[in-house]
Amino acid sequence: MTLISFESLDLINPIKKALSLEGYTIPTPIQADAIPLMLAGKDIFGIAQTGTGKTAAFAIPILQRLYGQHSSGKNREIKALICTPTRELAVQIGESFSVYGKYTGIKSTVVFGGVSQLSQTRALDKGVDVLVATPGRLLDLIQQGYIHLGNLQIFVLDEADRMLDMGFIHDIKRIIRELPDKRQSVCFSATMPPEIMRLAEKMLKDPVTVEVTPQATTVEIIEQSVYFVDKANKRSLLSHILENEAVISALVFTRTKHGADRVVKELRRANIASQAIHGNKSQNARQRALNDFKKGVIRILVATDIAARGIDIEELSHVINYDLPNIPETYVHRIGRTGRAGAGGIAISFCDIEERPYLKDIEKLIGRKIPVTKEHPYPAEEQDPAPEQKHKSRPHTGSYRKNYRRN
Repeated sequence: MTLISFESLDLINPIKKALSLEGYTIPTPIQADAIPLMLAGKDIFGIAQTGTGKTAAFAIPILQRLYGQHSSGKNREIKALICTPTRELAVQIGESFSVYGKYTGIKSTVVFGGVSQLSQTRALDKGVDVLVATPGRLLDLIQQGYIHLGNLQIFVLDEADRMLDMGFIHDIKRIIRELPDKRQSVCFSATMPPEIMRLAEKMLKDPVTVEVTPQATTVEIIEQSVYFVDKANKRSLLSHILENEAVISALVFTRTKHGADRVVKELRRANIASQAIHGNKSQNARQRALNDFKKGVIRILVATDIAARGIDIEELSHVINYDLPNIPETYVHRIGRTGRAGAGGIAISFCDIEERPYLKDIEKLIGRKIPVTKEHPYPAEEQDPAPEQKHKSRPHTGSYRKNYRRN
C-alpha cells in the first residue's frame, strides 16, 4: 500500500505549519479518505472507531474551508458546529482545533454541561467561528439566546452511536431542526444501529460513506487474553497483574461508577496509585485525573464506558476489562484504545462465571476465540475453556510496538 503524506493533501500553509510542528507527516486512513471529501464540500457518513484519528479528519478541512472567512470580535458568527456526547471528548476536540488552527486566526470554543455557563457565554459573546458542544448545554444556550446557528456552514455529529446509547438522540434531532438547510454535514459512528442510519438519512444529502475499520472488527495487532476468575478475586488478580512494571499504563474498565471507586480503593491499599473517572465525578476532578494519567503521575486510570469515550491517550500499553461488557461491540471499542492509529498493545479481560455468556457473544462478534491464561494465582473454581484456547500468554510483558497499518 502506498502511503500519502499531509503534504499531498493540498492543505494551506498555516495548517501545514501547525501539523509539521506536531510531527504529523502521514495521515491515518480515515484522514486520507475524509479530508479531500470534506474539502470538496461532500456530506460524509464515516464509520470509524475511537482512536482512528477522526478528529483531525474533520477539524483540518473545517479550518481550511473557513480560513479567510473569519471576522473580528463580536462580528464573528458560528460557521461550524461539532456536537459530541461527553465533556472530555468536547474538550479534546477543542484542543485539536486550537493546535491545528493556531496559525489560521480562526477562533473556537467549547461548551458543555456540569459547570457554570458564565465563562462559556463570555467566550460566545466575544465571537466564535467554530463551536464544539455537548447536546444539553448547546440546547440550553440556544434557548437562552446565546447561540445562533442561522449562518452555519458545517455540522459534524461525532460518536453518533454513543449519542444513542446515552439517550441524546432526541436532543440531536432538535439541534438539527435549528440548522440551516444549506450546509455540509458529517456524521461519524463506530457502529450502525438502525436508529443512527435513519438519522443519517435525514441529516445527510447524497453522502459518501467512508469506512476505514470494518464495523465491530477487532484491531488485529492487539494481543488479547482472558482470565477466568471468581468475582470475589478480581481485585486481587488486578493488583497482581499491575505489580508488573511492564504495565506502563493501563485503562481499567468497570461496569459501574461504584465499581470503579471500589477498584481504586483496593489498588491504593496495594500501594498502586490510581484514580477513577466516571459520571459522578465533577468536571474538574475528571480532567485532573485524566491530566495526571497523561503526564504519568499515575499509570492506572479506572473508568466506566461513558466517561472513557472521550479519553484520547497516545501509547496506552494496556486495556483491562475488569468487568466484561454485556454489549459485545463495547469490547471492541474498549480494546481499540490500546491500538490507536496503528499502535500495538495488550488487552486483558477478567471473566467470572456469570460473564461467560458475554464472552461467548464477544467471541462470536470478533470471529475468533480469545486465548485463555490459566497460569495465574486466582483461577476460577469452575473452568472449562476449550482446549484450543489454552495457552501460555505474555499478559503483562507482551511487546508494545508502534507501526502504521490500515486498521
